[in-house]
Amino acid sequence: MANRQIRNRLHEIIFEADTPEGKFFDVALLVMILLSVLVVSLESVEEWEMKYGRIFTILEWVFTGIFTIEYLLRLIITVRPIRYATSFYGIIDLLAIIPTYLSLILAGTQYLIIIRILRLLRVFRIFKLGKYLVEGDQLRRAMIASRNKITVFLFAVSLLVVLIGSIMYLIEGGTNDGFSSIPRSIYWAIVTLTTVGYGDITPQTDIGQLLSAIVMILGYAIIAVPTGIVTNEMISVNLKRRTNTQVCRYCTKEGHDDDAIHCKYCGERLNPEPQSA
Repeated sequence: MANRQIRNRLHEIIFEADTPEGKFFDVALLVMILLSVLVVSLESVEEWEMKYGRIFTILEWVFTGIFTIEYLLRLIITVRPIRYATSFYGIIDLLAIIPTYLSLILAGTQYLIIIRILRLLRVFRIFKLGKYLVEGDQLRRAMIASRNKITVFLFAVSLLVVLIGSIMYLIEGGTNDGFSSIPRSIYWAIVTLTTVGYGDITPQTDIGQLLSAIVMILGYAIIAVPTGIVTNEMISVNLKRRTNTQVCRYCTKEGHDDDAIHCKYCGERLNPEPQSA
């Protein structure tokens, strides 16, 4: 009984940010993540590495040790650790500590620690930026709902750039070294149609410049298409209920409604049942 209470208490502190202790833990964790990323960034500067290389190494191992203990605690207190280990945050937490240990075998891999910056995504949950979580979920759902339309759009654009590139090759090929082949002409078509315009390849003939102008104007019109598709889907997605920062002890998913008793993903009870006296 005592072990279960300790486990539930640790879960509340480590996984959730609804309590002062949980928020303090997460804020302290974010500070350490920022400091570890700063150490790795400074270590990449040759002058700083020569002067403080030993200090940087010690700090890296200190931070890695803390993050390793934290990761192991998350595995221990989670009812189903495999669910946490294979979740998005679980994978990110693991990738955040692997590079330091890998550097013992492969030199230079410690710089991959920069991936720890992804752990800062928890800031939205920690500071209860609920509206950003809701809007982010709304955007995700809109992207999923519009994936078929976007796929068709990208396929049509791919055919268009192949056609434009081939035509430009017929116009400029042989007289312009920039359009020496159809693939290079297609590259020009992609850069021009997307309005990037590197300028490394430019048409020289009057017909080629006319086609280039048409493609540039067409590019502005094409940009509006995916924007309209996603916007239309976002309008149709309506999230009325508020969500909180509570994390399921079984599947480690979050984003539950404020009045939820059971997890909407796995069906398990979110909070442990009160013990009878």
